Amino acid sequence: MNIFNIDIKQHTFEDVELLFEKDCKLVLGEESVARIQKCRDYLDKRMESQVEPIYGVTTGFGSLCNVSVDKENLSQLQKNLVMSHACGVGEEVSEEIVRLMLALKVKSLAYGFSGAQVKTVQRLVDFFNEGVYPVVYKQGSLGASGDLAPLANMCLPLLGLGEVNYKGERRPAAEVNAIFGWEPLTLASKEGLALLNGTQFMLAHAIWSLHHAKKLSLLADQIGAVSLDAFDGRLEPFTDGVHQVRPHGGQIETAARMRELLAGSQMIARAKEHVQDPYSFRCIPQVHGASKDAIGYAEKVFITELNSATDNPTILPDEDLIVSAGNFHGQPLALALDFLAIAVAELGSISERRTYQLISGKRGLPSFLVAHSGLNSGFMIPQYAQASVVSQNKQFCTPACVDTIDSSQGQEDHVSMGANAATKCVNVVLNLEKILAIELFNGAQALDFRRPLKSSPVLEKFVAQYREVVPFIEEDEVMYTHMANSVKFIRNYSL
Repeated sequence: MNIFNIDIKQHTFEDVELLFEKDCKLVLGEESVARIQKCRDYLDKRMESQVEPIYGVTTGFGSLCNVSVDKENLSQLQKNLVMSHACGVGEEVSEEIVRLMLALKVKSLAYGFSGAQVKTVQRLVDFFNEGVYPVVYKQGSLGASGDLAPLANMCLPLLGLGEVNYKGERRPAAEVNAIFGWEPLTLASKEGLALLNGTQFMLAHAIWSLHHAKKLSLLADQIGAVSLDAFDGRLEPFTDGVHQVRPHGGQIETAARMRELLAGSQMIARAKEHVQDPYSFRCIPQVHGASKDAIGYAEKVFITELNSATDNPTILPDEDLIVSAGNFHGQPLALALDFLAIAVAELGSISERRTYQLISGKRGLPSFLVAHSGLNSGFMIPQYAQASVVSQNKQFCTPACVDTIDSSQGQEDHVSMGANAATKCVNVVLNLEKILAIELFNGAQALDFRRPLKSSPVLEKFVAQYREVVPFIEEDEVMYTHMANSVKFIRNYSL
């Protein structure tokens, strides 16, 4: 069993990878409990003598910030907040991402700057550990004041409301809560805001996208190397000295990896008739490398956000302060998510160009990678499908972060649209998976036309594994099933 220890204040991306393991459990340790309780005790004590209004604690929300609420109604205020803000629409968020949302919300609350009750945070831990996943929808958040609508939907089951997915079945939250003997929670002052004012919807999608983008970035190198060898490409563009005179980190890393992947290849070592390769092969270090650098930047932003408290107001017990500010604003994530989507899309864009070169009847390869073209269309239409997906990614890469719409009667007059950036970034990553799968479908086919020459031991092993699920195409046959199996191979392949 893998343990994600909430007591660790500064988690790394390697730590976060544990959350993708199905047997991972959250542990809310003594340090976290102490921090949460200290903040709650401070807020309760402060409320005993508080005269001046405190936003969201003794007032309404958003543009209703100047409407005071009596002490006897403070709990109802928080319950009303969760119920009224649960306005998610659209497609349902995957259980994998909802799992991340739960874990990230627990971590943010566990810093002890939010005023949550220990039992509230523990219930979120219980949801994660018992596989009880609230039903959340993809649309509804403006990315400030945090992810209000999706987080409200996520937190409804704390109150015995809403729906959850449990053991593959959607059920009323009250029904599943009863299985575990969980009574509906009574929220204390400020708790509704603590639960809803945060960036965990955006961040969960960001962490999911980063996790998969890092793998696909490496697979893009490996699949690109297959295509390069199959295209009878040249090794010289990956010479280390070339990249040391333009020392972008990702570029140097990619060139080194291409040399490693191609080491020992008979194909790459043979004499070449052509002087240079098209950009889609020759510039793999520059293009893949730039995407690697962008992915690295996004990782820094996402891990900073992971290790942060992002609700409002911020409670600072040691400074005797309760400050209404803007840590819920998703702009840091929105910018990085748009950048990440662009970086991922570029890996797909250059991949499709390599596919186009492979089917073009050049360098001794048959047109459309089939022996009897004309009678057979061969690999003509997989490239069409790939081009369609590449084009869609370009459309998805229109930045969301440059948009904003007033809300709450103008009180919330600049929003990040980071939630839209987050959901479309996931779409771009899923599309890259398809694009690379189609390139590999073509690359492996082209490689087999070079027999009996061998590629490198690394690439030969890779293609042999691929051939266990996707065959060489002799004559025209139904292709979409092979393409689907290629996607599954990419998804399940372990680097």
